[in-house]
Amino acid sequence: MSDAMPQTVLKPLAMPATLTQIGKQLAGYDPQALTADAVLAFLAQMVTPLAGTETVSLFQALDRVLAADVISPLSVPPHDNSAMDGYAFNGDSLPAAQSLQVVGTALAGKAWQGQVQAGQCVKIMTGAIMPAGLDTVVAQELAQVNGDRVEIAARLLQRGDNRRLCGEDLMAGQPALPAGTRLGPAACGLLASLGLAQVSVRPRLKVAYFSTGDEILSLGEAPREGAVFDSNRYTVHGLLTRMGCEVLDLGVVRDDPALLEAAFGQAAALADVIITSGGVSVGEADFTKAMMKKLGDVAFWRIAMRPGRPMAVGRIPQGGRSSEGDRSAVLFGLPGNPVAVMVTFLAFVRPTLQRMMGMTHAPLPLLKARSQAVLRKKPGRTEYQRGIVSHNAQGELQVIITGNQGSGVLSSMVQANGLIVLHHDQATTQVGEWVDVMMFDGHL
Repeated sequence: MSDAMPQTVLKPLAMPATLTQIGKQLAGYDPQALTADAVLAFLAQMVTPLAGTETVSLFQALDRVLAADVISPLSVPPHDNSAMDGYAFNGDSLPAAQSLQVVGTALAGKAWQGQVQAGQCVKIMTGAIMPAGLDTVVAQELAQVNGDRVEIAARLLQRGDNRRLCGEDLMAGQPALPAGTRLGPAACGLLASLGLAQVSVRPRLKVAYFSTGDEILSLGEAPREGAVFDSNRYTVHGLLTRMGCEVLDLGVVRDDPALLEAAFGQAAALADVIITSGGVSVGEADFTKAMMKKLGDVAFWRIAMRPGRPMAVGRIPQGGRSSEGDRSAVLFGLPGNPVAVMVTFLAFVRPTLQRMMGMTHAPLPLLKARSQAVLRKKPGRTEYQRGIVSHNAQGELQVIITGNQGSGVLSSMVQANGLIVLHHDQATTQVGEWVDVMMFDGHL
């Protein structure tokens, strides 16, 4: 099959339970006072993996998600072979063996067909099949060659040294990769080692994004008083691209009902997920919120967290409101401040998109580090502070905050390599105390 022509089998997405029905299932659900854990529990009930599969070549498979278990069709390696250049012999002769006669050479890709008697050995190259009856290899740098004989220091060897066993990587008929695996470079190489030229994957998640607000400038526009350049489009685009999503950039949409309705309609028609930033905070112009309510089943949350308290979630059917069972796009209305956008994305949007992609959940690494500063906090909300993790003189992980933690200080996210997670019930942290750090792991 050509790399340019993947085979796709898609099914319509059914609309799951309404947001009200989901909320009733969660104990203590209050959209005006949600904990971070409650948000994750709600979102886990709100979405399901995309239906359908797509068959792609391995060159197209990077960052895609396996749709089904891969069962190894063969053993890897397919035979016992040498792990290095050296001399192969029968380990039964250890530890007595001191001098062996070389009777042939085994090359990679070409089996040696001769017979080896007691006191004999075969010169062997890395990857070459172990000749019948031989199970041990001495590295050539540990052997001294005298004519057709090899002197070895038998005391340095054990039987089976430097031999790769048939199937020690993968055995034929055994699972090689489970469904839900995101295919990185190593996984693609593993599939190639099994002789698989194609693989069945989940459809690529399509995500439409636009920023909202009259104060937002697109790059290239002339500066004007009270306006700011749109950074959120570029950070969200990067976050989505790193996840392997297909990103549809719909630009900046002004605070105009007709423009907003058109943007939401276009996004719902084209994408599986819609992400917006701005227009969901208390006190903001309510055009965005009003349009979300008009077009879909949307909840507006106040989350007990910092930064990123306001957030909207829901579904917008294709073509506006319609009956249950029609296809709809999942909606995330994020705050407008740049840091709040990234924090809410990492904490809530990313794991939800992973679920929709059919990916085995892979939370960002959470490490323990000693705080190098007093982190003031009252119980009752989860706080995410930007931090820089390093090692102290004792080899322990330590973390220091990046300075000003304002939700508009975008430079602090560039400096940080992780988010210090101060949990809901946690109080002020003193210098030297352990804290959890959500490492960015390349996502920023």
